[in-house]
Amino acid sequence: MLRRWCVPLAGLGLVLGSIAAAGTASAAPASPHAQAAHVIGPAAHLVGPASHGTRPLVAHGGPVNAAESTNWSGYAANGGTYTKVSASWVEPTGTCSGSAQYSSFWVGLDGFSSSSVEQTGSEVDCSGRTAQYYSWYEMYPAYPVNFSDTVRPGDHFTGSVTFNGGSRYTLVLADTTRGWSHIVNASLSGAANSSAEVIAEAPCCTASGGILPLAHFSPVTFSNATVDGSAIGNFNPTQIIMINNSGTPKDSISSLSGGTSFTATWLRSN
Repeated sequence: MLRRWCVPLAGLGLVLGSIAAAGTASAAPASPHAQAAHVIGPAAHLVGPASHGTRPLVAHGGPVNAAESTNWSGYAANGGTYTKVSASWVEPTGTCSGSAQYSSFWVGLDGFSSSSVEQTGSEVDCSGRTAQYYSWYEMYPAYPVNFSDTVRPGDHFTGSVTFNGGSRYTLVLADTTRGWSHIVNASLSGAANSSAEVIAEAPCCTASGGILPLAHFSPVTFSNATVDGSAIGNFNPTQIIMINNSGTPKDSISSLSGGTSFTATWLRSN
């Protein structure tokens, strides 16, 4: 997945729509603020969120219909054109050992074999020994935007990304445990809609431009994963395996259960 250097948020001109809380009048757009845990770390003296980007970085390898990546794991339908992806998951618990680490969980269109990605999800990052939880959306290559709502481990999330034709997308993220949701209407020209994925990720970037250490998260199960209204398993999806630079898995991804559910289990940070 292509990544970029983390810099202060600016120029989110691609986002054309408003963000509204479900069941209320239109709310102000989510603030594109940088959270303390969502930066490179104090030594780097940077602000701005880690980026959630595109494409497995490592060529196809491993089992049949599997791909290796240094920052993605999960499942991706690819090889066609897709208009909607959705899934549910429970926010995992982060175990922090004192170093800065990062992990995110999301649904999205594009990115597996294209240079854009439209995505929304949640995060657990480690700032020292403190786990910090939040949620966001991103229309890559624009910068991610964080939602300000409270997120806690054990919260039940449902997310979806829908292509509405032209360059229009609707991204929905709901924390059904806390009763908040956001609907983002956004625009991105030239997106291919060539994949639909459900992903656990190690975001970007280190000072050298590499992938950030993967935060130690408790096992997270994605359920009700569908593409265009059908079980993701019906699309013969590619299983994506996250590996380190030595080719050792950083987490494990279970096989699909019922064509719609799988579990990501953390193994190592690097």
